[in-house]
Amino acid sequence: MPYIYHMVPKNMKGERLTPLNRLKDEGLLNLYKKKYYDHQDRPKLLEKRIPKLDCLWNDVVHFLPIQPYFVYKTLKDLGVNISSKLQFYKIPITNLEHNQNVIYLYEKESYKGPASEIGEDQILIINSSNYKELTTLPPATTEYFEEQHHKGETRFGMFHYIPHILSLGEVNIANAEVIRWNKPPE
Repeated sequence: MPYIYHMVPKNMKGERLTPLNRLKDEGLLNLYKKKYYDHQDRPKLLEKRIPKLDCLWNDVVHFLPIQPYFVYKTLKDLGVNISSKLQFYKIPITNLEHNQNVIYLYEKESYKGPASEIGEDQILIINSSNYKELTTLPPATTEYFEEQHHKGETRFGMFHYIPHILSLGEVNIANAEVIRWNKPPE
């Protein structure tokens, strides 16, 4: 069965992942919005529209379509100082069946920064029957990691140019497995 992956949120309560714009706890909402203020253009993500879903960036839950170990290993092999303790939910793709879902291709050639619009051609509608889990990082992601590390950057996007699964609605994680990203897939 193919899976999707989501970083385990700090202070996680319950068995559902909820889009940021649906959080009712003001303190928790502000805590998660804070991450968007680490770069001058990132707050624009809070207003970014997602074609084909006709919603905002924070109206969806974001997932990786690749086992997080591949991100960890690539960063570690480059000598990037990263924590080995990050945890992710390993979620069956079937958990998204009650939502509208797309894959945002996030291709280097089309990406113009966090403030730019997402092109219609970068969004594909997916479901559990047409979804395929990735087994390797896109070359553009590895190149980005190398460039940032060689520039001496200590903070950069861990999921840059990796396609994102975007799911409109809450996602049940009661049957999800919690994995460490430094553990190779079995």
